[in-house]
Amino acid sequence: MSPFDKAMANLEAVRRKFEGLLETARRKASHEAAVRTARPSPLQEVPKFGRNPGNLRMFVHVPDGLPRRVPLVVALHGCSQTAADYDSGTGWSTLADRLGFAVVYAEQQPANNPKNCFSWFLPGDTTRDLGEARSIRQMVEHAIAAFGIDRSRIFVTGLSAGGAMASAMLATYPEVFAGGAIIAGLPHGSARSVQQAFDAMFAEQSHSAVVLGARVRAASGHRGPWPKISVWHGTADPIVKPSNCEHIIAQWTDVHGLSATPSFEETIGGHSRRVWNDAKGDPVIEAFLISGMGHGVPLASTLGKNTCGTPGAFFLDAGISASHHIASFWQLGEGLSETSRVSTTMPQSHALQTNGRAVAVAGETGGDWSNLGEASNGRSAGQDAPALLDPNQVIAAAFKAAGLPAPGLPKTAAGATPQVTPFPIIRAALKAAGLTRN
Repeated sequence: MSPFDKAMANLEAVRRKFEGLLETARRKASHEAAVRTARPSPLQEVPKFGRNPGNLRMFVHVPDGLPRRVPLVVALHGCSQTAADYDSGTGWSTLADRLGFAVVYAEQQPANNPKNCFSWFLPGDTTRDLGEARSIRQMVEHAIAAFGIDRSRIFVTGLSAGGAMASAMLATYPEVFAGGAIIAGLPHGSARSVQQAFDAMFAEQSHSAVVLGARVRAASGHRGPWPKISVWHGTADPIVKPSNCEHIIAQWTDVHGLSATPSFEETIGGHSRRVWNDAKGDPVIEAFLISGMGHGVPLASTLGKNTCGTPGAFFLDAGISASHHIASFWQLGEGLSETSRVSTTMPQSHALQTNGRAVAVAGETGGDWSNLGEASNGRSAGQDAPALLDPNQVIAAAFKAAGLPAPGLPKTAAGATPQVTPFPIIRAALKAAGLTRN
């Protein structure tokens, strides 16, 4: 057999392995998944958003009544998926409705890749201002103009091939993205051909952090600041080796100029989380290893009203919600009172997950606690009730009693109806959890 024939035979063998693993995962998920509730996709297609050199499709979800200057999340699906599949599985549009941000979904076309994978391994599609990378960048710019997006709060996330494409977007346009989340993906520059892509997925690779970091620095003329990164991988992933998680960490710790040793480690729901802080003590890189999980996005189907996403092929119930945690890591819930979305998007008890702790914000109608005073001392309306308690001062006292810095809440003016002020509470809780210093 000639070297060429041998190479082609090897390529065909790994291709069959890849397709077999995809099919096995789909069958297993179909067999194990709980009953799903079918619902129409909330996504709307945007047919024209630029020159679109990568021949991709653009879908968006923009919650009703969304004000100007809100965050944007760019979501990239995995192989064999569509934008609607990825939205249903991850629940990003559900979170967008709750927290008040817009979502853009890029969708691959079979004409580009028969398995609907983003071309994360082809230089013509992962180089700045070329191919698919350029198309996704044009989607972002279109969304900024059409929906009034805050340029300082744009994020990108993806699964598998979409995760690897998210790596490429973070490397080629680091000035565009404030943060990224790479799920079961690979570091930027892992491959330049189909064969190299399969090798990177299936075989152990040896890369130094310096080489990996240099690939990001060479992808653009940017010299910082750099996006904050969240990395997720299942320890039993048969499609993309978990060692790729370590390579992504090494790539971005080198870019950020951080030690290879994490600032701290913790266990959340039986899963490992490592965090790297910058010189100011702010977390800029986190990495989750999901114990025993295969290839997919981790979900939690037992979070009650805060559940988002739907179990299925490559969307796996692991007892932890990646989408919820990533939204918290990116601080997408901040500024809710400023955007006046509390009364329309927040459920009566909405929890943000921060460092494994739940930070609850109460309030059914914009935080109106006017019945708090009437409920005290067993009195009912119409009796000689004492003056209404000021909920902001009650909350401040609770923070003080717990040994935490007070959130700096305003006092209710005399004669005014007491109302909770949620934004300082969220900010103080995030600071207490170590997620922000300001």
